[in-house]
Amino acid sequence: MLLAYKTALASPRVTAAAIEATEFPQLADAMDVWAVPRIVLNDVPQWDGSVPERVFLDRILAPSFE
Repeated sequence: MLLAYKTALASPRVTAAAIEATEFPQLADAMDVWAVPRIVLNDVPQWDGSVPERVFLDRILAPSFE
């Protein structure tokens, strides 16, 4: 989550939020949260689990997200 926050601080085009799945079970169900972290881009769940910084940036900068 820290990497998402750092990315949001670096770019006005990025926002980041952490949601506690046990406190918001309906949202967790809507996003098919089964593992944490659950990365959601443009309201579409993308991947589960931590990834290295370079992989994270490559994924969010991929042309499919623009």
